Amino acid sequence: MKKLGLPEHIRACLFDLDGVITKTAVVHAAAWKEMFDEFLRRRDGDGFRPFTPDDYDRYVDGLPRADGVRSFLASRDIELPEGKDSDPEDKDTVHGLGNRKNTLVLEKIRTDGVEPYEGTLRYVRAARELGLRTAVVSSSANCRDILRSVNAEDLFEVRIDGVVAAERRLPGKPRPDTFLAAAHDLDVAPGDCAVYEDALAGMDAGKSGHFGYVVGVDRVGQSDALREHGADIVVKDLAELGADA
Repeated sequence: MKKLGLPEHIRACLFDLDGVITKTAVVHAAAWKEMFDEFLRRRDGDGFRPFTPDDYDRYVDGLPRADGVRSFLASRDIELPEGKDSDPEDKDTVHGLGNRKNTLVLEKIRTDGVEPYEGTLRYVRAARELGLRTAVVSSSANCRDILRSVNAEDLFEVRIDGVVAAERRLPGKPRPDTFLAAAHDLDVAPGDCAVYEDALAGMDAGKSGHFGYVVGVDRVGQSDALREHGADIVVKDLAELGADA
């Protein structure tokens, strides 16, 4: 297993989607900014304080959609009604803003498409050839469609995404429950699983879930923060972890 950069006891690999498997983290960040800036401009006028990349990293990256809305609004001391999942996207509720963000993401994906990180796909294939179990763990409700769009759905035995989490009532990252569910479905103990994440919330989940190895994938220059939040190792791309990738 050393050629994949993993301790010998690791039997399964649990991969985040956005920012690890696919380049959709940038799309999500742009959609969050567009949605929140529209809302803040409407609320505060042209002198509003825009949503920043730091806001994305601190308050929404890796979180389920509604949690991201709540987290950012709390950072600005803004209170909104929760609303319902069915709220229209022009309604100023937590779910209304979340629905607007999702519409923007889907529009951007349809317009620009989705690209995979080829180093990750090679790494996953190498892991499977070595007999390691594989799962994708994502807060995105669009996970399956995105994997299909890059022909990667069949690389993962288990998928725990926003849809599955809602069905099972699993709290999202930074709680470890979705990763723990993936380990359970693979019938592998958490201590024998490696977690691959690019978000600080994902690092927190890997650490608190007592997983055997936590790999931080630094796409945006936050390697120190990834380590502070629990990464055992930080790489810019999974291809760095071994020749097989």
